[in-house]
Amino acid sequence: MVQPINIGCWLNFLREMGFAMTDMLLIRWLLAFSPIAVVLIMMIGFKWSGGRAGAAGWFTALVVSVLFFGANPRLLAFAQLKGVLLSLYVLYIVWMALALYNVVNETGAIETIGMGIRRLTENKPLQLLILGWVFSSFLQGVAGFGVPTAVVGPLLMGLGFPAHLAVVAPSIGHCWSVNFGTLGSSFQALIAVTGLDGFFLAPWSGFFLAAATFLCGLGVAHCYNGMASLKQMLMAVLVIGTVMAGTQYVLAVAGLWTLAGFVAGMAGMAACLLVSRLARFRPSPAQLAAQKIANGPPKMSLGLAVSAYVILIVVVCTAELMGPVHKFLNFLSLSFYFPEIISDLGRVVPAGYGKKISVFGHAGALLVYTSLISYAVYAVKGCYRPGAVKSIIAQTVKSGVPTSIGIVSMVCFALIMDQCGMTYLLAEGISRVFGKAYPLFTPAVGALGAFMTGSNTNSNVVFGMLQKQTAELASLSVAVILGAQTAGGSLGSMFAPAKILVGCSTVGLSGKEGPVLATTLKYGLVITGLLGVIAFLVVLAGAR
Repeated sequence: MVQPINIGCWLNFLREMGFAMTDMLLIRWLLAFSPIAVVLIMMIGFKWSGGRAGAAGWFTALVVSVLFFGANPRLLAFAQLKGVLLSLYVLYIVWMALALYNVVNETGAIETIGMGIRRLTENKPLQLLILGWVFSSFLQGVAGFGVPTAVVGPLLMGLGFPAHLAVVAPSIGHCWSVNFGTLGSSFQALIAVTGLDGFFLAPWSGFFLAAATFLCGLGVAHCYNGMASLKQMLMAVLVIGTVMAGTQYVLAVAGLWTLAGFVAGMAGMAACLLVSRLARFRPSPAQLAAQKIANGPPKMSLGLAVSAYVILIVVVCTAELMGPVHKFLNFLSLSFYFPEIISDLGRVVPAGYGKKISVFGHAGALLVYTSLISYAVYAVKGCYRPGAVKSIIAQTVKSGVPTSIGIVSMVCFALIMDQCGMTYLLAEGISRVFGKAYPLFTPAVGALGAFMTGSNTNSNVVFGMLQKQTAELASLSVAVILGAQTAGGSLGSMFAPAKILVGCSTVGLSGKEGPVLATTLKYGLVITGLLGVIAFLVVLAGAR
């Protein structure tokens, strides 16, 4: 059996070759970054599928962790078990979101919804804002991982938007809602890992996410037709963004962080209705007449078409906000206890439970209930043709299998990096190099964690304590740094490969995720960088 390289011998060898300590630290940092670099190069440079790139990243992480970071067979085995458990948590949502989409799509409801939005406004950039920014943010508030892109992408395609844009827009648009969405799960993870009070963390978290709200809206407007659509939608972004950002901030500061993202999304949808009634956006009588001629009579009423999403809202709100129902649905959970693990370099991975999966209360289970109820409603109304169930299952499997391969490989390589200390080294290196300028890069550290795991919750768990300690050592505001951390982790969802895979799977782009990742990465880095500038200026002003 191949023995891992003793890190002390390896460092002595480098010293003998004339490398200084800073050179060796840089080499270790680059080695830790190599799995991420491989994924980026393969997906963007060579346009590999997420599954192939994830497998390449996994193999790179495996080799580097064994040779240079002291990973032993026991550490690797448990890391992969944790990765599989986390993947199951994610895939439960992915497959059920795909099933719900196909339940709806099989009836022709997607086309009807598209016609309904065209009647609301013929303005394409505003249509993109309504679905890609506001509606996707609302879905993030109630359903969480992958649902915004999985649901909104097909709706945008039904309006005539290209598949690439149909994934990019909701990927950019929903991110500001991640931290306080899904009942504030990411924010509560930050509270748990740092041991700090939510009332202490909420104001600056809400502040940075308010800035992200506007930046995400501007990004969605820009990705349609560049500066032309950005200028055209500026007023709409300012009005709707103020409503959503203000609502989320007020609720978060008041201690209602479990409802902040959800209610902010609802407020944004109400604001969209008002904005769409403005003369510049409202369809003219001639346009409405032309629509009727072009589209003919609708196959079903708009109310029936959107009934599945109304059912989704009712199911999620009932399951999450009604205490007795929530308790009943979450009585049975699956999890595994993992023992303490020590790497060959002495790094200790504490004992504890892996990702807990609530069998009947998980977001995937809520999507199951929604799919079954929606199917029954559509079936009673005679919306399905013979063989509809077979078609729904076939389409779900066709999209779900390649997506699942990619997600498992991505999550498993991220867990290898985390368990052997590669992820921690990446963040620590950034903090040491930049010192007092560290706030500039604080959101980028949060985004890095979300990029690797597809989850702001995991990013806060991995980096929350590191960010706190770095702020304390550098005499920086802990609240500001952690607010920037969780905001950056939210934005990292924009270009997390695991979530890109989900979006692409529902619009026919499975295996072609590379160009989508390249576009979202461009917007994500710009927005994350701007948040870093804001964080630096806030710290420079002496905020505590």
